[in-house]
Amino acid sequence: MTDTGTGMAPDVMAKAFEPFFTTKPIGQGTGLGLSMIYGFAQQSGGQVRITSEIGQGTTVCLYLPRHDGRADAEAAPSGVTQPPRAEQGETVLVVDDEPTVRMLVTEVLDELGYTAIEATDSASGLQVLQSDARIDLLITDIGLPGGMNGRQMADAARAQRPGLKVLFITGYAETSALGSGQLAAGMAVLTKPFVIETLGARIREIIAGP
Repeated sequence: MTDTGTGMAPDVMAKAFEPFFTTKPIGQGTGLGLSMIYGFAQQSGGQVRITSEIGQGTTVCLYLPRHDGRADAEAAPSGVTQPPRAEQGETVLVVDDEPTVRMLVTEVLDELGYTAIEATDSASGLQVLQSDARIDLLITDIGLPGGMNGRQMADAARAQRPGLKVLFITGYAETSALGSGQLAAGMAVLTKPFVIETLGARIREIIAGP
């Protein structure tokens, strides 16, 4: 697909497939379109390539594997499995300074039956974590305002909640903030870009894990 629009700068093009990334104002775009296409291509064993030039337009190429042979008439149609739903009362704290990210993550949580609590920075997130509120899982970005990053906030919270389970949502460029060693038990990373169904599945997997 090729257009003759305004094109994208290199920094925008580098983030084009990240979920929740959009150059549109809040309420005018979710940033999920290209991310869903990317996820579909990856799940199908294919790839997506994008090229763009400011003032000239953008080209997106979708490559899918070719099947040689006859189609199996009895094969069941493939599709994305619906993630398991929450158990009663399960609560997830979402900490991110991007309103669109918080909105979309909480929408996923609501659809799966979780109670969602939102915080905009590490200071307000830690305040919730140090309260008596039920928190079954913390979902946080790595890069956060508020005096500490997501990993530091999670480590500080575990001083009071030793068994706190954490899912870091981050881009490859931010993974260095997690440290060079392995994450502690009950911590996991979901690297952008990813499909929304993957987020739901990881949430259930981490909460239900030991």
